[in-house]
Amino acid sequence: MKKNKTIVAIFAHPDDEAFGPAGTIAKFAQENDVYLICATKGEEGMGPTSKLAQIRSKELLDSAKILGIKKVYFLGFHDGTLSNNLYHELAAKIEAYLKKLKPEILITDEWQGISGHIDHIAVSMVTTFVFRKLKFVKTLMYYCIDKKAASRMSDYFIYFPPGYTRDSVDRIENIESVWKKKKEAMNAHVSQKKDAQAILRRHEGMPKEEYFLTLEK
Repeated sequence: MKKNKTIVAIFAHPDDEAFGPAGTIAKFAQENDVYLICATKGEEGMGPTSKLAQIRSKELLDSAKILGIKKVYFLGFHDGTLSNNLYHELAAKIEAYLKKLKPEILITDEWQGISGHIDHIAVSMVTTFVFRKLKFVKTLMYYCIDKKAASRMSDYFIYFPPGYTRDSVDRIENIESVWKKKKEAMNAHVSQKKDAQAILRRHEGMPKEEYFLTLEK
């Protein structure tokens, strides 16, 4: 990748960046301007519900600092509500930020939402819609997880998608050099410690890699 590109990661919740492609984000941020758009503040996650949005948004800012993200933009949607009646509003808000930032590359979750979370799926779909509209965005990277790692999380939700094999993805990023940063970013989400520990366990003994499907213009 050439230096000094603008890259925008787009996710549904605080922690999606850290539990997802944090290694790749950290690598890109070493030589490029990386921004993050977060649709919600994760109000329905684990933790004290009265202050959870405040807690989780602060955790995301801490994680972003570790990864080298220049700025985080919160869209203000409520956790768990990204359904049909909000798609156009979600798309409009994402598009407005992208028109200001003019990124060449977008990063989001693959279209099954990694874990099957409906908010993840919505953000992936809407990001794809906006990507196709904006001529200046040249590449869309969909983060996905290894089939073996996915099999270790089969009881996480009612349905956890099966994951991907090495030969079924378009791009593999070696993140060994930034693995420590990825772990630090994950651990910054203190309120979601249980999920962080589960994800780290599922990666034990596996290569320090992140998988992506890509769309190119």
